[in-house]
Amino acid sequence: MASFIKENIKLSLSSIRAQLLRTTLTVLIISIGIMALVGILTAIDAIKSSINSNFTSMGANTFTIRNREMDLRIGENGRKPKHFKNITYEEAVRFTKDYSFPAVPSVSTRASGAGTMKYASKKTNPNIRVFGSDENYLATSGYELDRGRNFSAQEVLYGNHVVLLGKDVVDALFTKKEDPIDKIITIGSGKYKVIGTLKSKGNSSGFGGDKVGILTLNNVRQYFSVPNMTFTISVLTDNAQLMDAAISEAMGTFRVIRQVRIGEENNFEITKSDNLANMLIGLIGKATTGATIIGVITLLGAAIGLMNIMLVSVTERTREIGIRKAIGATKKAIRGQFLVEAVVICQIGGLLGIILGMAIGNLISFQLGVGFIVPWVWIISGIILCMFVGLSAGLYPAVKASKLDPIDALRFE
Repeated sequence: MASFIKENIKLSLSSIRAQLLRTTLTVLIISIGIMALVGILTAIDAIKSSINSNFTSMGANTFTIRNREMDLRIGENGRKPKHFKNITYEEAVRFTKDYSFPAVPSVSTRASGAGTMKYASKKTNPNIRVFGSDENYLATSGYELDRGRNFSAQEVLYGNHVVLLGKDVVDALFTKKEDPIDKIITIGSGKYKVIGTLKSKGNSSGFGGDKVGILTLNNVRQYFSVPNMTFTISVLTDNAQLMDAAISEAMGTFRVIRQVRIGEENNFEITKSDNLANMLIGLIGKATTGATIIGVITLLGAAIGLMNIMLVSVTERTREIGIRKAIGATKKAIRGQFLVEAVVICQIGGLLGIILGMAIGNLISFQLGVGFIVPWVWIISGIILCMFVGLSAGLYPAVKASKLDPIDALRFE
């Protein structure tokens, strides 16, 4: 059996060389289909990895209490997220005092989503996210100090003019490799002393984790206050196994604070740190389906082209088939020859498409800072798909060739 396949592969390669231009065009059609499939799916894997990396950095053991439902609305018919009454400062602070579970709670609020910071003649773009927080925010948000120190409880209480800066802000303001610690910068109309800088969290997928400035909570309440300001509560548990218990305790505590009666729905939302990541990945799953359909449609066109090439090949090699049958070749041998030839053409196109697809997908991967990805599932799937396309496209021409009458075939001009 092995020698039979080996001999047919040799004959296939010889036939491919004889019809090089026509075969090359077919190989290119197949490779484009596989390239689209593998390339898009490799890029999707890279995006998924980037999303997971971003949200893992927020802390796998963290959940958040906020006044709105976290949801993604896609299209006009998408479901709008629910909004509840704002969480007041008093409610948030009371929660941190009443919450008895062994966990670390933190209160924060957003001062600006498009802030600008200045130092000497340097100025950032107006895309800096400015937050107000307490001394526990770094732990619950997944940030780590690079240089300097965190807020003290006294600084938070008195609303001191101190700030922690993200890496992108430091790079934009201190271009001469100056030490930013103890420097005075301008945020809005106020002057703030830099007491710490944060390690990079990355800006993949547009989340801008390094374009951030963190002020003390009471400073933001005083200088960035807006009507109906709402606050966010974040809670860091000791380990992931305690998450469900911690969330249940938090829900009970905050229902009492918000005066939610028994039987009524919560008027707040509790969200795990990885929920948004799961939502995004769920939406990307639809893109995966779409990419697969595009690749399959392209391969269907390639299969039709390959079948056409094989039918033409059968016609052109009718005398060769007659000679082979005259010297003893069986129908099985003739059928096998043309089937193997179709599969070989498909596999050549498939391998070329896999290489090109991996190259394109990993270009996106490197842009996202994920690193090199080898999509083994899609590589193996591509090879199997090419095998199927080759067999399905080559079956009819192979059967037609095997049924030729040897005498009529020898007479063919």
